[in-house]
Amino acid sequence: MTPSLARSYRYCEALSRQAAGSFYPAFHVLPRPQRWAMCALYAFLRIADDLCDEPGAVPDKRRRLSEWRSGLEQALAGAFSHPGHEALCHAVRTFAIPPVYLQAVLDGVEMDLEPIGFPAFADLRVYCYRVASAVGLACIHIWGFTDERAKEFAENAGLAFQLTNILRDLGEDAARGRVYLPREDLDRFGYSADALRRRERSEAFRKLMRFEVERARGYYDAAWPLVPLLSREGRAVFLLMAKSYRGLLEEIEKRDYDVFSARITLGRWKKWRFALEALPARLGWL
Repeated sequence: MTPSLARSYRYCEALSRQAAGSFYPAFHVLPRPQRWAMCALYAFLRIADDLCDEPGAVPDKRRRLSEWRSGLEQALAGAFSHPGHEALCHAVRTFAIPPVYLQAVLDGVEMDLEPIGFPAFADLRVYCYRVASAVGLACIHIWGFTDERAKEFAENAGLAFQLTNILRDLGEDAARGRVYLPREDLDRFGYSADALRRRERSEAFRKLMRFEVERARGYYDAAWPLVPLLSREGRAVFLLMAKSYRGLLEEIEKRDYDVFSARITLGRWKKWRFALEALPARLGWL
């Protein structure tokens, strides 16, 4: 590894350690080459997401995101203009990550630059694929998989994870002009976007949330066949992430769908439990 590549990976690892939260410890389930590649991927995605969420005018954000997209294209051609570019390019080449997944994520991030609203679940699904499933598809190339069917299951996992995020963050997203729940679902249960912005927890809201939780749970079930198709290390990190996200979904249900009073998180003991449950997969016992 050249000194410049090592510096680039160290930059990505430092950013991941600082910003990835519970994701970063999960990376340590992986051998060093895969762990570094995950840090490079995470750094690229984190910066793109921050470009969208940081304060500023939408035209300025759109310009910066366009520059980040151009920087990706140039990096993949061998011209690096950011400290994380060389590591990302190396990870993409080493693990044969299709760049189309990275472009899809940028397409999804760009959707967040304007007030969000989706007429139907089919429209929301496109968004979830871009910001989450495409990430999962990139990840399984790093982790290693043995069957092309893994891509379908990874896509389902991304949908499950993103739907969980959406349900957890309903209140704060609505305050920022982002209503991710499809309008057809709101209409079906007689709950309005205005009621969501007011954080009303009516019976209509509970019925809506019950429906959305079951939808997300269906995608978790549809993702589960991914487990035996991954490498030993990949199996462990996926189990840790999947159980953590599904744990958040169960916590939402346990709190009677109150996602407004306080941010839904997992307790430390649950995180440790999920880590221990993933250990047999890492050791090759599962």
